[in-house]
Amino acid sequence: MTLTPEAPSQTRGLQVRTDAAGKPLAIRHDGQIWLVDPGTDPQHWFGRNPWPDTRPAAAADGGDLGNVEHWQVRVLGSNSALRTFTLLRDPHSTQWLLEDNRDGD
Repeated sequence: MTLTPEAPSQTRGLQVRTDAAGKPLAIRHDGQIWLVDPGTDPQHWFGRNPWPDTRPAAAADGGDLGNVEHWQVRVLGSNSALRTFTLLRDPHSTQWLLEDNRDGD
């Protein structure tokens, strides 16, 4: 499954558990819990907001509306092989979005 940055998945069931620094530790998606593989280093970066400017005028955390937080993590499900998830954190809310979900490379 690959999603384009222009149309990330707005899966209502997507929940991300993070550590105190905001690094993802576990993800609940499609009724399954995926644990971030502690043996791999997640990739973390900020990019421009790919969504049309139809959101509220201020970011939920008071941050920059134009910067979207990205995390690429390797995850393990209970009955699944290693996968790679690319997550986005919407700057207008605390909601996480799934940009990409593919077999572990």
